[in-house]
Amino acid sequence: MIPLFAIENIDVYITRFYSNLVDYVPSLISAVIVLVLGLLIIKLFRKIVRNLMNKKDLDPTLLKFVLDVFTWVFRVILFVTVIDQLGVKTTSLMAALGAAGIAIGLALQGSLSNFAGGLLIILFKPFRVGDYIEAQGQAGTVNSIQIFSTRIITGNNQVIYMPNGALSNGTIKNFSQEPLRRAEILLSVDYKNDLKSVKDVIYGVIKNDPNILTEPTPSIDIKSLGENGIDLAVLIWAERGRYGAMVSDFYENVKTAFEKEGIEISHPQRDIHLKK
Repeated sequence: MIPLFAIENIDVYITRFYSNLVDYVPSLISAVIVLVLGLLIIKLFRKIVRNLMNKKDLDPTLLKFVLDVFTWVFRVILFVTVIDQLGVKTTSLMAALGAAGIAIGLALQGSLSNFAGGLLIILFKPFRVGDYIEAQGQAGTVNSIQIFSTRIITGNNQVIYMPNGALSNGTIKNFSQEPLRRAEILLSVDYKNDLKSVKDVIYGVIKNDPNILTEPTPSIDIKSLGENGIDLAVLIWAERGRYGAMVSDFYENVKTAFEKEGIEISHPQRDIHLKK
């Protein structure tokens, strides 16, 4: 049997609960309204900024990066505002967040370095989305530049994530910034060939290849007098998108031309003298 004073205490607790609940409902409703409105405003802000930046034809990489940063800033502000509407002391909360931020910052120094590296990449643009780059021992097409890393896709369709900190502090070879690319193709011909005839044949191949540009002017230079033959450096230019086809076609065409004209390429050889 429950004592009478315990039943009275339960009634008091229930009365206080309903009283506090009634007092808290307006704060809860206002917090929900602020949360919903805040999320809608953030979504609308992203849409407006995206449209404005698209009209100004700005870099899509910069657009995505700026939107991501501002979205997270606004979400933090919205979180603090909602907490304030619920009656939580924001002063102590901000102090706690500040202390937590310092601790997290010390623990995530590498991530902060990657974040700073991402900002440097966006600002100084050593490469953009769609560029073919070589960095950190990897090569591929830039698919996206994220807050902490850059996503590239290699020629065999593998995805590689490179930390922005290492990228911004390292050497980057960008194959897509300039509209033209030069190839230096090394050929080695036998000493018994007439050098002028060899050059004429190579210039004929260059002239008949539509991928090779006439400006800048192609050139054929003697690289060295090698142990087995004369080493020639053929310098030819092509539009960036035709570079691979130019190099491949040149090798095929020059081999055919050499065979037709009886020009021999050099081969490793050794003279062996036998003493009786």
